[in-house]
Amino acid sequence: QSESSKMAATLKPYLQAVRATLTAGMCLENFESQVVERHNKPEVEVRSSKELVLTPVVVSRNEKERVQIEGSINSIRVSIAIKQADEIEKILCKKFMRFMMMRAESFFILRRKPVEGYDISFLITNFHTEQMYKHKLVDFVIQFMEEIDKEISEMKISLNARARIVAEEFLKNF
Repeated sequence: QSESSKMAATLKPYLQAVRATLTAGMCLENFESQVVERHNKPEVEVRSSKELVLTPVVVSRNEKERVQIEGSINSIRVSIAIKQADEIEKILCKKFMRFMMMRAESFFILRRKPVEGYDISFLITNFHTEQMYKHKLVDFVIQFMEEIDKEISEMKISLNARARIVAEEFLKNF
């Protein structure tokens, strides 16, 4: 078997587990704040009442790649730790996530800051599930997880190719 088909074989059950957990946790409803009148804040963020927040679920492929899904009555927070094999991938991942988070308002469910220990976080509220299809929101998160590894790998290959060209040009002088 080729390397990519082995990776796809291990990625598929991981993504299926994330999809099943997200789908189960997507049962969100409108819920007014119990503390402040006429306020509706994502309970997963404000944590005003512990009975409204579910126990977080971590789906892990390995120690570096994992997804934490935190549910509550009116919101769900999905935090993703992306595989980073070496320093170059860490730098590329950090820069790419920063680029994405600066454009968070374009991705309605993207948080500006990730949860501690994770690279990127999504916040899905009951308003998102009322305006958008739940299965499409789940599909978006899963597709994001599939594509992010490919993007970082492609950026790394491109970076290495550019570095090789620069090194060749530099060494022509000697």
